[in-house]
Amino acid sequence: MLEVDCAIVGGGPAGLTAALYLARFRRRSLVIDAGESRASLIPVSHNYPGFPQGVSGEELLRRLREQAGHYGVQIVHGTASSLLPTPDGFGLRIDEQPIRAATVLLATGVVDRKPHIPDLRAATLSGTVRWCPICDGFEVEAQRVALISSPADGYAHALFLRTYTDRLSWFVHGDAAQIGETELATLSQLDIRVIASPIAEIQVLSGPEVSIATQDGQCHRVDTVYPMIGCEPRVELLRELRPAQDECNYLRVDDHQRTSIPGIYAAGDVVHALNQMSVGAAHAATAATAIHHALPRNYW
Repeated sequence: MLEVDCAIVGGGPAGLTAALYLARFRRRSLVIDAGESRASLIPVSHNYPGFPQGVSGEELLRRLREQAGHYGVQIVHGTASSLLPTPDGFGLRIDEQPIRAATVLLATGVVDRKPHIPDLRAATLSGTVRWCPICDGFEVEAQRVALISSPADGYAHALFLRTYTDRLSWFVHGDAAQIGETELATLSQLDIRVIASPIAEIQVLSGPEVSIATQDGQCHRVDTVYPMIGCEPRVELLRELRPAQDECNYLRVDDHQRTSIPGIYAAGDVVHALNQMSVGAAHAATAATAIHHALPRNYW
């Protein structure tokens, strides 16, 4: 049975950064990578520090894997299917392979709720469909932008996106009657179109361009779509251990990224924070340092 100081579940920027730190602390870690990092869908990021010309998500992940591999980090491609406490840590299974870990770092991220868009992955990689205006709102400056969001969340998202374009349409995902009169007045003053009719079909056209048909028979053409209808933290692995979570199911952690379960840490989007790769890397550095201090000393 393979034994490690820390089993890192998730091979995105947070998980790989934690592995790098732990390796440089001379700790033995294992990265379990199911190959589902949202970072892999980023065509080009222009706000990740250190890349003035931008970097694709795949390239950033490749560099992080290379950097971790330089220190001997082992990356296993598979899915962690179980996690149970043991007298000296935790037992995991990667598919059918048993692992024993003194500590665990969960860096599993979130899953976006997605509208039906044909060839969604290709549309995302082309930049026609985008998921994070904090990351890439600058890139849609002056474009025709469609926001798909709920009555509860869409108002704030619309105001944020209005920073970049005056050709913004909010397709309300839900009952538009829930939007208050004050909010509607503000949206009108800012020339933000509110489209209450439910979406019937979304098609990505050449150009690139997106056609959004609504149930009232209208067809709307835009350059970019932001489907912002929520996401779900990936915490299934801890379900039986009942960790503390907030009202949105994100894991609650302390200042050292410790969850409510002793020995289990969390970093990145699975924790309630700003969903950014740089934030996930900071979480990872904090968690890895706390893990190192929590383990028995490993003097040379």
